[in-house]
Amino acid sequence: MTESTAPQSEHRTVLLRGGDVHSPADPFATAMVVERGHVAWVGSEGAADAFASGVDEVIDLDGALVTPAFTDAHVHTTSTGLALTGLDLSGARTLGDALARVRAHVTAHPADRVVLGHGWDATRWPEQRPPSRAELDEAAAGRAVYLPRVDVHSAVVSTALLDLVPGVTTMPGYDPEGPLTAAAHHAVRAAAHDAVTPAQRATAQRAALRHAASLGIGSLHECGGPDISDEDDFTGLLKVAAEQPGPRVFGYWAQEVADEKDARRIRELGAVGAAGDLFVDGSLGSHTACLHEPYADAPHTGTAHLDAARIAAHVAACTEAGLQAGFHAIGDAALSAVVQGIRAAAEKVGLARVRAARHRVEHAEMLTPETVAAFAELGLTASVQPAFDAAWGGEEGMYAQRLGVGRAATLNPYAALLRAGVPLAFGSDSPVTPLDPWGTVRAAAFHRTLEHRVSVRAAFTAHTRGGWRALGRDDAGTLVPGAPADYAVWRTDELVVQAPDDRVARWSTDPRSGTPGLPDLRPGADLPVCLRTVVLGQTVYVRPNE
Repeated sequence: MTESTAPQSEHRTVLLRGGDVHSPADPFATAMVVERGHVAWVGSEGAADAFASGVDEVIDLDGALVTPAFTDAHVHTTSTGLALTGLDLSGARTLGDALARVRAHVTAHPADRVVLGHGWDATRWPEQRPPSRAELDEAAAGRAVYLPRVDVHSAVVSTALLDLVPGVTTMPGYDPEGPLTAAAHHAVRAAAHDAVTPAQRATAQRAALRHAASLGIGSLHECGGPDISDEDDFTGLLKVAAEQPGPRVFGYWAQEVADEKDARRIRELGAVGAAGDLFVDGSLGSHTACLHEPYADAPHTGTAHLDAARIAAHVAACTEAGLQAGFHAIGDAALSAVVQGIRAAAEKVGLARVRAARHRVEHAEMLTPETVAAFAELGLTASVQPAFDAAWGGEEGMYAQRLGVGRAATLNPYAALLRAGVPLAFGSDSPVTPLDPWGTVRAAAFHRTLEHRVSVRAAFTAHTRGGWRALGRDDAGTLVPGAPADYAVWRTDELVVQAPDDRVARWSTDPRSGTPGLPDLRPGADLPVCLRTVVLGQTVYVRPNE
C-alpha cells in the first residue's frame, strides 16, 4: 500500500482507491473519499478519477480491503495493558510452568511492590488445580502476589498480599488454601491495584490502546466499576484516550443507581452508562455463576449478587434519568433475575421507555428460549464474547466440566438471539480472552455447537456496527456517506460471502445478492493483517514497513 506524502491535517480530504471497500452503499466498491473525518463517497475505480485532482491525499490500496473499524464492546483496558506488559500466565501449560514463570518474573522485577499476573486456567493443566498458597509463597520468595484466574472472578494470592488486607480471613469467599472469591477477592484485588502507581497505570493503558489500534479496533467499551477498578483508573483512562490519537474509549461505570443524584454522579465520571460489570453473578470457571440447578462438578448453584428487586430499581432509576443500564449475568438463574427485574421496571416506567434506553446485558451465556424471547421483548442488547466458546466450549471443554455436556451445549446461542431480533455486540472481555476481532468473528461463525453458528456477515456486523448500536448510535460502524470515518485497511486473501452451514439463509451466500465479501475465516485459514487503522479520519496506526 502506498500513499502520498501530504502533511497530516484534521480537515484533509483523502481518496483511497485500488482495493475493496466493504460498504452496503456499493457492494462492489473499490474506492472511498474521506472528508472532515467522515465518509464522503464510496464507489467504483472509474468514478474515483473524478476525485483524484481535488483531494489532499491519494492512498493506493494495492488490492487491500477496507472495512469499518472494529468495536470491542467489553474491555478492561488497564488490566489488558498490565497483562501485555507484565506477568502473563495464559501460555502456562502446567502448574509447574506457571510457578516457574512467577519465579522468573519476581527475579526480573525486584522493585515492584506487588506482582500482578493474569490468565491462569487450571482446567487446561494436567494437575487440574491452581497453585497452593505455600507453593505460591515459595515461588514469590515472600513477595506480595496477585494472580487472578483467567475469568477474573477468583484469584490465588500470596501470604504477603493477605497481610496487606486486615480482616480478609473473615470475609465471604476466603479460602485458607484455594482461590479467593466474592468479597475476599474484591478486597485483595483492591489492595493489589492500589500498589500500581498512576504512571504505571497510564503506561499500561497506552500499551493496551496501541495494541487495539494495531488490530483494527477503532473503539472500546471500557467496563469499569468499584468492584473492578477505581474512579481514578476510570477517569485516568478516559483522559489518556482523549489526549492521544488512538481508539475511542466509551466508559461504563458499574454502580447501582437509585435516583437522579446517582445518575448525575455516573455522568460526572464521564461514563456513558451505569452498566457493564454490574454483577448479578460471577463466572462458570470460578463456580460463581448463579444457576437454577447445581454444578456438575460442585454441590452448589453459585453466587447471586443482585436479586430481581435491586435489578428493577436500578433499571427504573436509570430509565427515568435517561441513562443506559446494564448487568453482568452468565448463569441461567442470574439471567432469569435480570429478565424478571427489567420486566418489573417496565411495569413501573413503561415498556416503550425501557426499550428505547437499549439497556444491555454482558455475557448472557446461559440463555433459555424464554429468556431469549424476553431479551427481544425488552429491547435488551446482548454484549457477548464468542471467544469464550472457542476457549471453553465443546464436549471436552470447561463448560462441559462445570455443567455437563447437555447444559453446556445450550450456552451462547447466537443464532437464536439473532432470529429473535436481539441486537448483538461482540467483545473480548480482554484480558479474559485476547483482543482479536477477526478471531472473534470466526468463533461466532464456527461456534462449537452447530446450531448456534451465525454467518460471517452477521458476526462481522455484531463486531462493527453492533458495538455502536449498543451505545445508542445508529450512524456509525459502517462505511456509507455521512458515517464517521472509522476504518481499517487489511491485507487478506480472496474475499468470499461465507456461511458455515446450510441452516444460514442461502440468499446471503449467493453472489447475485450483491452482498459485499469478507475474508475467508474457515478454521486454519490465515486471518487478515491490519495495515492501517483510522479513527474519525485520523490515522492512529500504520503497520511498520508498509
